[in-house]
Amino acid sequence: MPKRARELGALEVKRLKGPGTFAVGGVAGLALQIGRFDSRSWVFRYRHNGRRREAGLGPYPDVPLARAREYAREARDQLRRGIDPIEERQAALRRLLTFGQAVEHYDAEKAVEFTSELHRRQWRASLERHAVPVIGDIAVSDITLQDVLLVLRPLWTTKTETASKLRQRIERVLDYSTVSGHRSGENPARWRGNLDMVLPAPTKLTGGRHYPALQLDDAPRWFEAVRARRGSSARALEFQALTAARSGAVRFATWDEFDLERRLWTIQPGREFSKIPPTGRPHRVPLTYFLIAFLAALPKEQNNPYVFWAPRGGQLSDAALAAVMRKMHVADMKSGAQGFPDARSGKPAVPHGLRSTFRTWVAERTQFDGDMAEIALAHKVGSRVQQAYDRSDQVEKRREMMEAWGRFLAETPKNTGIRK
Repeated sequence: MPKRARELGALEVKRLKGPGTFAVGGVAGLALQIGRFDSRSWVFRYRHNGRRREAGLGPYPDVPLARAREYAREARDQLRRGIDPIEERQAALRRLLTFGQAVEHYDAEKAVEFTSELHRRQWRASLERHAVPVIGDIAVSDITLQDVLLVLRPLWTTKTETASKLRQRIERVLDYSTVSGHRSGENPARWRGNLDMVLPAPTKLTGGRHYPALQLDDAPRWFEAVRARRGSSARALEFQALTAARSGAVRFATWDEFDLERRLWTIQPGREFSKIPPTGRPHRVPLTYFLIAFLAALPKEQNNPYVFWAPRGGQLSDAALAAVMRKMHVADMKSGAQGFPDARSGKPAVPHGLRSTFRTWVAERTQFDGDMAEIALAHKVGSRVQQAYDRSDQVEKRREMMEAWGRFLAETPKNTGIRK
């Protein structure tokens, strides 16, 4: 039987001189470790499954002798129950990871997957704005369905698209926490068979994310009106209509994305704000001769890379384009016309709805291939297998389609039909 160390008192422990490791008695394996420069810390030595191990119990005198012995007794009790104190502590630390810390870890380890720094900032900002203030201090192992609902319910009916994206991001952080060993069990942010039982489907609240769109017969009249307006926002809307691009891609377009000789605009993955082309490849937009002339006529601001820039510099805001659309609607109504309402909802058309107008034109007024129109909109086409094998983006064929679309928009209001 090994010799038992004499039990030292608090004053004796204080007077110990180092460097070295000194057993203090009271609990087998408890010792004070003194470094060369008189740094002092507690260590608990033990054997588990034939292995010699040492567990740190904290610095001395921050952890006094009585507390160190208490920690050592707890460790001895764990050993009697067949538990390794070091492994148990590590598991406890994993269980105590908070949601806020999990967001930090996910951001640090998965940053390479974000398609742009802007996308990464937007992803994190939504969590920090809406989720972290509510559940940020809760251990990921303790987060329940009710906690997730506390985050989502205030947004679900009023800001449905924001809430839907937020739910997906919470789900990803919690999945990451599970795989990393910080939680177990079902993910409380999962939609199918979980949140869909207590929250209305997003498509029921948003009407399938239907954006008020220009009616086809109104499109040439609207295009004539937007070309008559002055300002960068009006030019951005004109360009968006002609290219059927998303507002974010237009507002953040920079001159280095354009190859005027090859007549191409190349949008990098992630630049369209979470609406990334299916393969993650850059999305190429063919430029017609009309668009080349349009771009050549645009004013440029020194040291400003943006094609469409705000009066104070930098990129235009989404609200700026929407404001122009609203003013055009009001002005048209004041002139005695009907404005530019959506056919279904009657609401004034919005910038994103221009893409729907383009898609309707392809389907109802032309013989252009529907898949080609979907590619022009940077939508997924076909199955995943088809996407993997079909590397062509039909850019030259799409150029012909976009030229026809431009001719349709530029027609006088009295003659709105066009067929290929």
